[in-house]
Amino acid sequence: MQRIPSWLKNKYILTSLVFGIYFLFLDDWDIFTLVRQKRKLSQIEQQDAQMSEQLKQTKKTLYRLHHLNELEAYARSEKFFKRDDEEIFVVTKK
Repeated sequence: MQRIPSWLKNKYILTSLVFGIYFLFLDDWDIFTLVRQKRKLSQIEQQDAQMSEQLKQTKKTLYRLHHLNELEAYARSEKFFKRDDEEIFVVTKK
């Protein structure tokens, strides 16, 4: 017959062990949920950085559009506007 180890007979160690298992695996905020939330947070922070960069670009473009001398250059380069007496050829590489 096998003897039960003395550390398993200790009620404090046994209670701590059950408590630890419960919080690691069975609780609403278990270890898997925490890892998933951390991964999600890093993705959101990455999206935030991308959106901040896009916002800077948009503000820069908006600033350019408020100045009339820049407005024509923006319209001709980005939106391919043309004057009545000219033609525009767009050359792209395959």
